[in-house]
Amino acid sequence: MQYISDETIDRWIKEDVPYLDLTTLTLGIGGLKGKISFKAREFTVLSGVEEVLRIFTKLGITSTRSLSSGSVVNKGDIFIEAEGLASSLHMAWKVSMNILEYSSGIATRTKKMVDKAKSVNPHVAVLATRKSFPGTKELSIKAILAGGAFPHRLGLSETILTFKQHVAFLGDINNLARVIKEIKSNACEKKIIVEVETLEDACLLSESGVDGLQFDKIPALELKSIVDQIRGINPQITLLGAGGINESNIEEYARSGIDAIVTTSMYFGKPSDIGVTMEKL
Repeated sequence: MQYISDETIDRWIKEDVPYLDLTTLTLGIGGLKGKISFKAREFTVLSGVEEVLRIFTKLGITSTRSLSSGSVVNKGDIFIEAEGLASSLHMAWKVSMNILEYSSGIATRTKKMVDKAKSVNPHVAVLATRKSFPGTKELSIKAILAGGAFPHRLGLSETILTFKQHVAFLGDINNLARVIKEIKSNACEKKIIVEVETLEDACLLSESGVDGLQFDKIPALELKSIVDQIRGINPQITLLGAGGINESNIEEYARSGIDAIVTTSMYFGKPSDIGVTMEKL
């Protein structure tokens, strides 16, 4: 279960309802009781359901039926039903729909990628990067988990992941290799991963004591050859592939022998198509 604070839920509501719902007020329908239903218009992996139910609770809406995040629904399936005053239902409507459509879009794309990768390599992990749109990380992480992936890196404070942008300040890759032991002594409980782009750098670092290598933008067939060579040097090293991996080529990378596929592509695409209806009770 992922923790999302009440403050965050309140902020989402307040963003859409800064003062009041002027339309519902002027129509004079706010005190009438009604029912709201959310229905999938296509194959969808749900995410954000629990947050929507918390929005309902804060607005005095009672859920009568719901499926949990991670559930798979098909076109025409109703997955949330709830009852409350029209004023509350209209306050909850759009913010809830936005959460569900964007989150479920990510979850659905994630599941499709995970299923493709696992179909050719059951042991490969699919990892989502930290390149989600700023301000959406909580929902994005929940969505990729609902789709069957895991976060690659939740933030800069979590792991030691060295890029060429870091190496630029050390001079070159040889200097990085020389300081690996010092890094390990300073952060002995952390794994050290380095992103590489060439076989030469990969060989050097695999002998230096790094725990893992992340290969960036290397074609899948070429990566398979590199993986075989690195495994010969260090059979225990963790190998990851990253850069340009998406639903169209993820199977090729899963066949390369890497331990994990690192990708951003599930964050970007069409939101899920979800229909919302209301009726007076």
